[in-house]
Amino acid sequence: MVRQLPPWFENLGKRQVKAPKVYIRDTGLLLSLLGITNERDLECHPKVGASWEGYAIEEVLKALQPDDAHFWATHQGAEIDLVLFKGSRRIGIECKRVDAPSITPSLRIAMADLKLDEVRVVYPGTKSYRLADGIEATPLADLVDAS
Repeated sequence: MVRQLPPWFENLGKRQVKAPKVYIRDTGLLLSLLGITNERDLECHPKVGASWEGYAIEEVLKALQPDDAHFWATHQGAEIDLVLFKGSRRIGIECKRVDAPSITPSLRIAMADLKLDEVRVVYPGTKSYRLADGIEATPLADLVDAS
């Protein structure tokens, strides 16, 4: 019912978060605990983004079935929702509940510091598009359907 996502940390010369993140794996249960009973209440709730992030993380993990999964964050504010290890590849996943995701300084920092092979910004939209070299906006449905 609960996922404890461990942090990824390396000797990067930065203060990194070393406490795990905890998610309720069943988004329906989370919404029930928050007292959200309809879509209108969900859209107005301050946890709408966090609930979508938890849902997207579960779906990505089911679809990609990585060898290992972590999150990464620094005390200065840089972060990425998932650092996945699949074979020899390092894949970054950032979950955004927006219509048109864009690249953030945090994504650039994660890409460089963690030496990620690729970064996917997963969002609820319908079109994939390139944000920068090695960074792609990908609809969650496409990622799930591709597996």
